[in-house]
Amino acid sequence: MRYLPSITAMQCFEASARHLSFTRAADELSLTQSAVSKQVAQLESFLNRKLFRRVRRSLCLTPEGAIYIGEVRKILAQLEMSSQYIMSYNNQRDVLRVATLPTFGSRWLAPRLSTFLDRYPHISLDCSEKVESFDLEQEGIDIAFFYGHGSWPGLECHRLFGEEVMPVCAPELLNNHSPASPLELTRYRLLHLSTRPRCWHDWFATQDLTTEHSYQGNRFETFHMLLRATMAGCGIALLPRFLIEDELASGQLVVPWSHCLTSANSYYLVYPERLGEGEKVRLFADYLLNLAAAGMTEPTPS
Repeated sequence: MRYLPSITAMQCFEASARHLSFTRAADELSLTQSAVSKQVAQLESFLNRKLFRRVRRSLCLTPEGAIYIGEVRKILAQLEMSSQYIMSYNNQRDVLRVATLPTFGSRWLAPRLSTFLDRYPHISLDCSEKVESFDLEQEGIDIAFFYGHGSWPGLECHRLFGEEVMPVCAPELLNNHSPASPLELTRYRLLHLSTRPRCWHDWFATQDLTTEHSYQGNRFETFHMLLRATMAGCGIALLPRFLIEDELASGQLVVPWSHCLTSANSYYLVYPERLGEGEKVRLFADYLLNLAAAGMTEPTPS
């Protein structure tokens, strides 16, 4: 048995929950109040749960209804998105599904796509952002950008470039004071990327220094959030040089101590091994690998 209620019933439930009124839901859906009420009743019978209760002359959601409405809205939104995607599908074009780390995608990848799109107009890009690790095959992704060691089972991996991270902050944070040693940076709030909890510890360690403050501070899930918080004067962060070149050049960020940490990991372009001979994957990979080779210099150890 498949527990699949009708789309009409879910639409009636969603509209009724939003308006807390069968009458207003009926007006929106161009149905009668009786038809909406009947659809919701059928849904309640199907679920064996009451979704609404009447308080005086008004509707309110039951605890079960409050939980279910969030799930129903996600289902309806995904169904609408999928339908719009198919409606816009053009079988004369190849769709290349790309997944990227959020800040890498907006700062490095997106500015480099225009020439590719002009050169290969028959290829359409479908780009998404991923923070957590994922399976390309299960997600239906053709090409992705990973940060790591460069060896993932079932994937062909091409190194784009390495990474240097450097301490940066808003200029007003220092108040015209230049730190006399790296340890003076701990007088300020140290900001962290959640996925790299050792970064400050390693930065101090490569200078033969240790401090109890290296793991303490505020944490942010993405480099974009970390960058914005740093620019707003929240503290000092370790950020990749290639992501903040514009802010350094404009003076929005300054370097309180010049020591850079060369990361052990690198950025990689990856795709499932079986897709390596596909034209759209090969064209996109070759284009970006050539750009990386021509435009990104290798980091030099400090």
